[in-house]
Amino acid sequence: VQLQASGGGLVQAGGSLRLSCAASEGTFSSYIMSWFRQAPGREREFVAGISWSSGSTYYADSAKGRFTISRDNAKNSVYLQMNGLKPEDTAVYYCAARPLASNHFGYWGQGTLVTVSS
Repeated sequence: VQLQASGGGLVQAGGSLRLSCAASEGTFSSYIMSWFRQAPGREREFVAGISWSSGSTYYADSAKGRFTISRDNAKNSVYLQMNGLKPEDTAVYYCAARPLASNHFGYWGQGTLVTVSS
């Protein structure tokens, strides 16, 4: 199983980007799909998550009200719509997957760089 993240780029503060994460094969019906990010010199942090089966969503405080995570079962893809971007959102964004019954994210995408200029 491979996760392919895309959609990063350079955007001005206040702008928007939509990240995509496509699963190359397999089914994630019993998984939590999440986005993480890692800024230069900082630890990787959780951004948002979604239960593939129920659609329940989870957000870090920094993402609430600005970011929206969603999924498309038919396309085996998860998205992160980011609005109101700030320079502090600059990071490499990774999608990841873990089984519902586990805290371990066993599948990771390669990361996509988001740069927000002030």
